[in-house]
Amino acid sequence: MSSRRLLTPASGYLQGYTHTLNPYVGCAYGCSYCYVRRLPVALFRSEPWGEWVERKQADASGFERELRRAKANGPVTVFFSSATDPYQPLEASAFVSRRLLEAMAAEPPDFVLVQTRSPLVVRDADLLLRLKGRLRVSMTIESDRDDVRRALTPYAPPIAARFAALRKLREAGVDVQAAVSPVLPHTPGFARRLAEAAPRVVVDDFFRGDGSGGRRSERLGMRETFAQLGWSEWYRPEAAEALVGELSGLMPPGGVAFSADGFAPPAPAARRRDEAGQT
Repeated sequence: MSSRRLLTPASGYLQGYTHTLNPYVGCAYGCSYCYVRRLPVALFRSEPWGEWVERKQADASGFERELRRAKANGPVTVFFSSATDPYQPLEASAFVSRRLLEAMAAEPPDFVLVQTRSPLVVRDADLLLRLKGRLRVSMTIESDRDDVRRALTPYAPPIAARFAALRKLREAGVDVQAAVSPVLPHTPGFARRLAEAAPRVVVDDFFRGDGSGGRRSERLGMRETFAQLGWSEWYRPEAAEALVGELSGLMPPGGVAFSADGFAPPAPAARRRDEAGQT
């Protein structure tokens, strides 16, 4: 799939970002709750969401030039990515996301959030470290129960592999956070496991995090799905609020964030301090 321009102006839920960056169209993970299922890119496609992925054509030098032009107009903050996972299984051989990271390492934006659920992100630790102080990897871990993963996100990477990826990146010196987005049924020990795995955790739910006040989740039938699985008590705002409360008792101040605030870029002053600490 060809694409002349890769940066797209950000809007709506993505507070603080100037652009989104999606290296693929479609997603092999096919999570049942994904809001993209309700967008035209999925609705007007003959194949079911989760059964198709197309790579975008991207070369590092061309994207460098695009970044340079964007930066000439002011600060550039990039959400990577908003409508797909940048680490699709195809990325293992396609290297689209890696080429884009190479460009960003050469022409750094003010900040980039890498949002993924794939342990493949560890492969690119060398490039992530070149953007230290300007980059955070946000690893989606919505539950620690594999029966929940199999029921709602059966094609997503194993939970244990995601926790291991967080640990490896953190040990390498990459800024990381765990994203419980959305909160799914989990064990009583989930909060402690998250607090031990990442210095920062962001929590979100079906009601404040789907970009439409929960309406997309309702249209996707998530309430009915939870009821059929016997998990109705988890499909309510209080489930996320309870997890935030648990985490707040386990993590230092500032270690827990909620919904859009948790995905927003750090303040410019904080980014400058981070960069100064890495030089």
